[in-house]
Amino acid sequence: MIPLSILDLSPVVTGAPAAQALRNTLDLARAADALGYTRYWLAEHHNMPTIASCAPEIMIGQVAAQTRRIRVGSGGVMLPNHAPLMVAERFKVLEALYPGRIDLGLGRAPGTDQITSYALRRRQDVSEADDFLDRFHELMLLETRAFPPGHPYHAIRAMPADVPLPPIWLLGSSDYSARLAAQIGARFAFAAHFSNFNPAAPMRLYRDGFRPSSQLQTPCAMLTMAVICADTAAEAERLATSADLHFVRRAKGEYLPLASPEEAAAYDYAPIDRERIAQHRQRLVVGAPDSVRQRLEAVIAETQADELMITTMVHNHAARVRSYELLAQTFGLTPAS
Repeated sequence: MIPLSILDLSPVVTGAPAAQALRNTLDLARAADALGYTRYWLAEHHNMPTIASCAPEIMIGQVAAQTRRIRVGSGGVMLPNHAPLMVAERFKVLEALYPGRIDLGLGRAPGTDQITSYALRRRQDVSEADDFLDRFHELMLLETRAFPPGHPYHAIRAMPADVPLPPIWLLGSSDYSARLAAQIGARFAFAAHFSNFNPAAPMRLYRDGFRPSSQLQTPCAMLTMAVICADTAAEAERLATSADLHFVRRAKGEYLPLASPEEAAAYDYAPIDRERIAQHRQRLVVGAPDSVRQRLEAVIAETQADELMITTMVHNHAARVRSYELLAQTFGLTPAS
């Protein structure tokens, strides 16, 4: 059976403080560890009232400390926001504390709007150009200590120096990201939970164009899907109305905490809102366990994904935990002893 993993955005919901979202993350991570999930990744988003996850390296340490087996990583660190040396040092520290359990997922986007992105980077050499590759190469040169003699960075050692960087994944939501991951020989995680691309084409591009690197000899591709699973189809549909309203509001530039199903039912939807919900539902898997598994297995077969990562955004934390419990059962995950 294909490995299952979790991407957690630490959703902020109406009627609860934002800090509760972070405590819910720790609770869900403990459950995921016991249920047999392979990885637990934390996102990096800024200035988004719906998402409390803005500092993945901090939460990775917290989650790893409260779990025993599951791999913990970033989904991802948005490299444009950070100096490569800082990324190297932080993840070497995490790898030193939790050896063999840390992943470093890197993203090309800033994870926020343009003004907030500028605020994050204003003390750096801000450029309008996409400098992801420059930053990635710098990160790799720091790791391998391959800056040539005479280069200002030649003597820099990312500490602790005797600890390697954890496995690196490149995150993407387009065919460009797939080609880039293949070109640099990195593991690839495709964000089908928000991408407008059919995931089959980018996943195939990645495999077909993969070039072995010092980090990875054969391609390794993970697919991230948005899923809401419940004991009955009716309950899953009720829970999904929160995600429906969230998508409608985002399309209007409204970034608010995730509404309850009751709030969603009372919302006055315009015809264009209904069209947007229908569009969003094409990449959101909703239902009871058997129907969810059938739909996910079809996508896995089409994309040839090596691993499936699930993200679930619902208002009620217990319902979110239950969704992951049902997925673990229907996919036959082996619980921790």
